[in-house]
Amino acid sequence: MNIRALLPALLLSSTALLLAPLPAAAKVPEAAVAAQAAEPDWAFEASDLPVDPDYRFGKLDNGMRYIIRHNATPAGQGMVWMWIDGGSMSEADDEQGYAHFVEHMAFNGSTHIPEGEMIRLLEREGLAFGADTNASTGFDQTIYKLNLPRNDSELLDSSLMLMREIASELKFDQAAIDREKGVVLSEKRVGDTFAYRNTLDNLDFQYPGALLTRRLPIGTAETLQNATSEKLRGLWQRLYRPSNAAIIVVGDFDPAQVEAEIRQHFASWQGPPALPQPNVGPIDYGLRGKTDIHLDPALSERVTVSVTGPFLDEPDVIATRRVKLMRSIGYGIINRRLQRLARIDDPPFRGAGVGTGDVFREGRTTNLIVDAAEGEWKRGLAVAEAEYRKALAFGVTQAEVDEQLANIRTAQENAAAGADTRPNDAFVGAALSLLYEKQIPTTPESSLERYRQVEPLVTPETVMAALRQEMLPLDNPMIRFEGRTAPEGGAEALRAAWNEGMQAELTQDEQATLAGFGYTDFGAPGTVVSDTVEPLFGIRTIRFANGLKLNLRPTELERDRVSWELNVDGGHMLDTRENPLATAMTSSLPVGGLGKHSLDELQSILAGRSVGFNISADADTFMMGGMTTPRDLELQLDLAAAALTDLGYRPQGEVQYRRGIENTFARLTATPGSALNAAAGRIQSDGDPRFSLQPEADYLALTFAGLRDAIGDRMTHGAAELALVGDFEPEAAIALVARTLGAIPQREAEFRNYDDNDTRIFTADRSTRVVAHDGPDDQALLQMTWPTTDDSDFDQVMRFELLEAIMQVEMTDNLREELGQTYSPAVSSNQSRDYPGYGTFTISAAVDYSQLEAARAAMLETVRSLVDAPVDADVLLRARKPLLEQYENALKTNRGWINLADDAQSEPERLARFKSGPEKLSALTAEDVQATARRYLDPAQRLEIDVVPRSKAPAQ
Repeated sequence: MNIRALLPALLLSSTALLLAPLPAAAKVPEAAVAAQAAEPDWAFEASDLPVDPDYRFGKLDNGMRYIIRHNATPAGQGMVWMWIDGGSMSEADDEQGYAHFVEHMAFNGSTHIPEGEMIRLLEREGLAFGADTNASTGFDQTIYKLNLPRNDSELLDSSLMLMREIASELKFDQAAIDREKGVVLSEKRVGDTFAYRNTLDNLDFQYPGALLTRRLPIGTAETLQNATSEKLRGLWQRLYRPSNAAIIVVGDFDPAQVEAEIRQHFASWQGPPALPQPNVGPIDYGLRGKTDIHLDPALSERVTVSVTGPFLDEPDVIATRRVKLMRSIGYGIINRRLQRLARIDDPPFRGAGVGTGDVFREGRTTNLIVDAAEGEWKRGLAVAEAEYRKALAFGVTQAEVDEQLANIRTAQENAAAGADTRPNDAFVGAALSLLYEKQIPTTPESSLERYRQVEPLVTPETVMAALRQEMLPLDNPMIRFEGRTAPEGGAEALRAAWNEGMQAELTQDEQATLAGFGYTDFGAPGTVVSDTVEPLFGIRTIRFANGLKLNLRPTELERDRVSWELNVDGGHMLDTRENPLATAMTSSLPVGGLGKHSLDELQSILAGRSVGFNISADADTFMMGGMTTPRDLELQLDLAAAALTDLGYRPQGEVQYRRGIENTFARLTATPGSALNAAAGRIQSDGDPRFSLQPEADYLALTFAGLRDAIGDRMTHGAAELALVGDFEPEAAIALVARTLGAIPQREAEFRNYDDNDTRIFTADRSTRVVAHDGPDDQALLQMTWPTTDDSDFDQVMRFELLEAIMQVEMTDNLREELGQTYSPAVSSNQSRDYPGYGTFTISAAVDYSQLEAARAAMLETVRSLVDAPVDADVLLRARKPLLEQYENALKTNRGWINLADDAQSEPERLARFKSGPEKLSALTAEDVQATARRYLDPAQRLEIDVVPRSKAPAQ
């Protein structure tokens, strides 16, 4: 448990919420400065681990470091990231939130880029704001991210130029700062959720008085309102120094060219030496015996038992990795035992786990966490505590070690086999780990070799020794309860329950023996009755005598990987007005296992194999899918065939589903977004039960018996279409499918059309609806939706796609950049494939309740501007270019090919659509888009939903 990893909701991003903290400008001891100066430039210089030789590492005379790696997966793309070794920890008391504010100002004017032009420049180059252009601020690092859709020299040069602008050329114009305040405050407001407040309370309890509890990256409303050019520039100048920064470039570039470009752009950057990071503490290692209760109506029940101790400074060397491997096996075994208990017929808890993580480099905390059903904390804690104590008292078994080793071995082998086609983000992540965590980027091949050397040394005894070295004894621990209702007896009852558990007598459990996988023979192999290759994309389309459709597309995009997807007729089309929840429990089916094996048994039987078991309901199909390897493809197909023919429907799945429902309904209106999601379907459909949230009691009354009645026929007889994409030999794959899915009993040849259940209306009542939420009183959300049409006319679909992109550009320009009213305005356009004539176009914005009227006016003005006149050529370019780049790069990954191949036989017309998409998109004019807006987006015909605080909502 790394404390930094526990705070993703606290880390701040320009397009996603995060967090970070820091103290007043701290004086740094001279010894700390000297120690920092004595450190090597790179952690691998002091390690016996062999660094990946394909990286190029360098350091400019000014102290700035860089990391370069050529990679052609996906081909013709790249990533340019800049890392700053500092975040909110470096703020003074009156600067709280300024590291993140500086990140926002990076996009708001510099020496060579006028305010607002950076994002526009990148959009013109095909980078979508948010998806390709992003940044994040944490406690002790800030990262700027450009994901390049092309590898041309001009785009690389522009990207490095922009990073240099951020590093040393920002303007901090006060008028721009004042405009951006609304955006930053909106981000703070949106992030103020029950989960965020719970995390803050937990930090205060675990680390009282520590700096990290007082330096959250989002800052305070007061400091953000008081932000000035002078203050922001002051922090920027302290943090953004050459020796405190690194550039990472990964992608399909010539490393020598990249290095020359980095030197050209950054060699002239001058600045004083970097300042050491402040101490995040003080961390009290002796803090014990305290109990905390934190209540919120939206929280599910959890008990956390913890102890904090000194940081273990373990440099990344071969010996450390060996110890960490054994340690991870120990934690994995204990958590596997807890997972097994969560899957019994009457489980004591929803889930539980034990782990130890760093509190930055100041301490480490061992946690035992128990997620209980409502009111069942005491039982859950007792069982989890007993398992924790049993592990320490009796150790682990060789069989448990072997299961963990099988999984680790397979992960290592898979990584080595696929090493040559790792994606760019894998290399960027490794580079960041080197900079931030001082973790050496080694090759998967060398990692596998080291694993093979250490595996014979892994025994139950060495595992327990490594575990005890790190895991702190939970003696007189800190105990924290969170939930909706206080535990009976309060804090004293929590403490008494723990103490009682520590005195309970322990008995060692017997280890069950498992049979082999029970699904390897499905009868005589199926016969191929049709085998053709469609001409547009070379997808091989095959039909078996039992009705199975098989679509094959071998690729070399991801070495040693096979992506698969199986679609079976039915899905939500089985939900009717009379039985709207018919398929609601579908995703819980894997928890019920197979007829011959429970899910827990499957996990042990299939240890070390790259297979998955999942089922979900889509609009008109049930879907399974995932990724495997060529050597495990046969087993994956066995598992898929078993899922179609012999689902287990065990009660464990029902129990977990119901507990999830209880927590879902508890937080249904906790935030504006969740309140809107709960109400929108009912409002838009005039209460059609198929698209409306039903009473909680209806969900709790669902059973697997009812689900079997609803979907059993489709699982047994419904048309099925399997797509395989990736690294496989076609004839061998066909033979494996013939022996598995091709051998199961006869199925319907074609997917049904469901004419009797494919009607969906959009309400004719366009009066404004008000929905109440139970979050803070300053939060509101405004959504406007228009009915459109289905996707039968592809030319119209493309016009909607471009209109959606244009609307996003205009909403961002108007509501975010010019008015500063919202952090993330959203636009979505959906034309149904399943409901004739049905489609929607939606815009929304999370705003301050006091700005609801102003936001409405701005949103409507944006819509009217698109209705009344064509957009200018620049807006059209900024919207269209990222869409064209998405088309260009869609088939550079197996995921893209799966999206194309999954219905290549049942809906072959979609192949032609995709092929013609770029040409049709390029041919569209501003007048075409205006005509679509004029036809469908009449402001007077919008359905508006205002989500407001309950205290402001009309009485129901």
